[in-house]
Amino acid sequence: MTKNIHATEHHFGWDNSIAPKMVVQPGEKVLVETLDSSAGQITKDSKLADLINLDFGKVNPVTGPMLIEGAKPGDAVQITFLEFHTKGWGWTGNIPGFGLLADQFKDPALHIWNFDASKPSTSDFEAGGKVALKPFVGTIGLALAEKGLHSVVPPRNVGGNLDIRDMSAGTVLRLPVEVDGALLSIGDTHAAQGDGEVCGTAIESPIDVLVQIDLIKDAKISSPQFETSSAVTTHIDKAGYLVTTGVGPDLMVGAREAVSRMIDLLVKRHKITPMQAYMLCSVAGDLRISEIVDMPNWVVSFYFPKSIHQ
Repeated sequence: MTKNIHATEHHFGWDNSIAPKMVVQPGEKVLVETLDSSAGQITKDSKLADLINLDFGKVNPVTGPMLIEGAKPGDAVQITFLEFHTKGWGWTGNIPGFGLLADQFKDPALHIWNFDASKPSTSDFEAGGKVALKPFVGTIGLALAEKGLHSVVPPRNVGGNLDIRDMSAGTVLRLPVEVDGALLSIGDTHAAQGDGEVCGTAIESPIDVLVQIDLIKDAKISSPQFETSSAVTTHIDKAGYLVTTGVGPDLMVGAREAVSRMIDLLVKRHKITPMQAYMLCSVAGDLRISEIVDMPNWVVSFYFPKSIHQ
């Protein structure tokens, strides 16, 4: 029997004093309904004004918490992602002051994506091209041992806003437990994202996620671990990549340079605006550390799938 926890049972921030909304026995399956990262403030009919007027006190909701029966500090909660049921739409926004290149992109922007809810494979971009979809969970975590309310935004050793696009169907994730019952919450689901989520948003989308929850006693892991069930980029690999680089002694500077150079390349090659290129990079391009041993300079690369514009 599958349990169901509704999106109305959500909270903002991690706090081990929040009463659990459900008790889960190890081995049970749960269908977790989620809101998008705006908590419904942005809808499929939204205009730019909705992004401009976003209430940041009501973003990044997570559904839960769920008490895992028998979980103790030192254990690990294991989550297997089984199915993702989308609603057929999502959004990407540039929020002033947020993102890797916030100093360069100071104006707000919003794009609404539409796709087949039953078989999400690609979605058209406003300036041309199709982005391959791969639904996944952006935020998943357990309660911290430290008392008080903690922001969802930064990722933590107990999970949280990891934004790892491989938290998709078939992946098995393990999270270290810090409090009795673990107190698992899930949210911030995405229809697609590149590694880095460079403009600060992916294709933000409300998605229902079917998971199986297990408990590993005395696991003694110190941070999230996961394993995938197959290759992770087959949905974007078929046409190869455009790649730009940043080279120097600072990885963050290198990342900024690699993304900036890709934006310039996309603008020139596909006649789109810098903002459109920035948003495409966020939902589809991948930042990679290509070299980190040849002192004093490191190499950061940005991979952009050419399949988007085929």
